[in-house]
Amino acid sequence: MSTTSESRAAAHASTMDEHAADPTRHFADPGPLGLAAFALTTFLLSLFNAGLAPEALESTVLPLALFYGGLAQLIAGLFEFRKANTFGATAFVSYGSFWLAFAAFVKFVEPGLPSGQATTAAGLFLLGWAIFTGYMMIASLRTTGALIAVFVLLFLTFLLLAIGDLTGTDGIATIGGYVGILTALAAWYASFAVVTNATWGRQVLPTAPR
Repeated sequence: MSTTSESRAAAHASTMDEHAADPTRHFADPGPLGLAAFALTTFLLSLFNAGLAPEALESTVLPLALFYGGLAQLIAGLFEFRKANTFGATAFVSYGSFWLAFAAFVKFVEPGLPSGQATTAAGLFLLGWAIFTGYMMIASLRTTGALIAVFVLLFLTFLLLAIGDLTGTDGIATIGGYVGILTALAAWYASFAVVTNATWGRQVLPTAPR
């Protein structure tokens, strides 16, 4: 066999090995879907938390929380598991579950709580998510600038909302609503950048890779 033939055979074998090692090579990136689902649901709820939308309409968040923020993120997270992305899988499955739990809390738990205790319960709920988001924020420091921005803002959002509910300080919760809007915008940008770059086949929008 000639040297050229041997080189071609070696290259073919290497390609076959790479394909065998990555059975998900034909899978689309689930990240933009998960980020978009998170962004829209967060944006709508944050409008109410910031006092920019009438409180009487807040139940409009629940369908999004169930089917987009919840179900779509869960699906994205499961595909991230399949693609061996530990960070993405942990984030999307967790925040998808957050939105499902939020919908259940508002619909089934909150109405049955003792008078005056609902905000304390909500504060404890949010505090737990602030803790989780805090360590995910640290992990995000090894991802991209776009994701770091999302997790820093999300951590501040949960923390401000939790403090506002636990202390009964509406002003702090309102600030948390505004930070939540910024979080949603950052997540939308991250989704927009990844899906646009993938569709165009080149970098159109920067994500500041680490």
